Amino acid sequence: MKKTLLNTVKVGISLALVGYLIWDAMNRGESAFVKDGRFAPEVLWAVGRHAAAHWLWLAAAAVACFTAVLLTLVRWYYLVLTLGLPLRFSEALRIGFLGYMFNLAPFGIVGGDLLKAWLLARLQHGRRPEAVATVVVDRLVGLYLLFVVASAAILLTGFWEIPAPFIQWTCKITLVATAVGTVAVIASLLPDYTQGKSTQWLAKIPKVGTPLLKLVHAVHMYRHHLPALGVSALMSVAVHSIFTLSVFLIAKGMYEDVPALAMHFVLSPVSAATGVLPIALGPFEWVLDRLYIYTPTAGGGSMALGQGLVVAFGYRIATVLTALVGAGYYLTSRREVAEALHEAEEEPVEFDPEAVAGT
Repeated sequence: MKKTLLNTVKVGISLALVGYLIWDAMNRGESAFVKDGRFAPEVLWAVGRHAAAHWLWLAAAAVACFTAVLLTLVRWYYLVLTLGLPLRFSEALRIGFLGYMFNLAPFGIVGGDLLKAWLLARLQHGRRPEAVATVVVDRLVGLYLLFVVASAAILLTGFWEIPAPFIQWTCKITLVATAVGTVAVIASLLPDYTQGKSTQWLAKIPKVGTPLLKLVHAVHMYRHHLPALGVSALMSVAVHSIFTLSVFLIAKGMYEDVPALAMHFVLSPVSAATGVLPIALGPFEWVLDRLYIYTPTAGGGSMALGQGLVVAFGYRIATVLTALVGAGYYLTSRREVAEALHEAEEEPVEFDPEAVAGT
């Protein structure tokens, strides 16, 4: 009951935020959809006509999105094999696409990552901690490299020189998050010279200590597999680059003059980083829309309020199309998924420190 109420609140926040963004774009004077103080639906029709004439851009964006998701599953499969867990690639695709679909389902009680971990654990017969660790580390590697890609683009493109306060704060937060993440990654991979005292201290942190401890234990399983983590990191760079390309192609399919591809290597990862928030829809759309306003286009102009929102919605459609693969898998394994969801809700996953120390 509590979980259902919490998810209902999350969905309500998502719908309210998206609704506000749409209302704001239709009513604010400087919006792309307002002329002479009123909402001008003909502007949206013009966007539709442009998209119809440039459908190849949008088709290429959908292909890029699917390719990026597929590569994330290959990355996870590689991490699974690294821990010696037997798994066929066809099974990895099935489990991975099911997890991706559930990650996009805002009304789901159990997230896609947890479902993926449990489906893998059911195949491993007693190696549940390792199964969960593969999903945790896969997510952490992807998230960390998301900030690394964005930070590199900020410095290489001169994005941080844009004088707008929103851009300046975005750059600072991204660079600081990358630096903190780098320190955390190095610290978690180094040998524990404190004989466990550091992790005991970590567990005492109110509210966040236990989740952080589980993350550290998950990373520790890969401490002796650094080359594998390096390969996963390179895959993550490719994943984020392809996702960035997808957003850029959608923007080109919707509008004539948009920020250059190089600028999108900041816009897309920074917006996608909002995925760490427990809200399915809204934050990504809001950040991308606001970043577009202050980022100069390739033609030297600027995009108006609401245009980034249209691009974000286009990207969401591409992700839904990709998730249809997961829907196909779901139709053939509904009973297994239902059982895994029930187990994930009822049985907490615990790491065995002694098992971790031995890996």
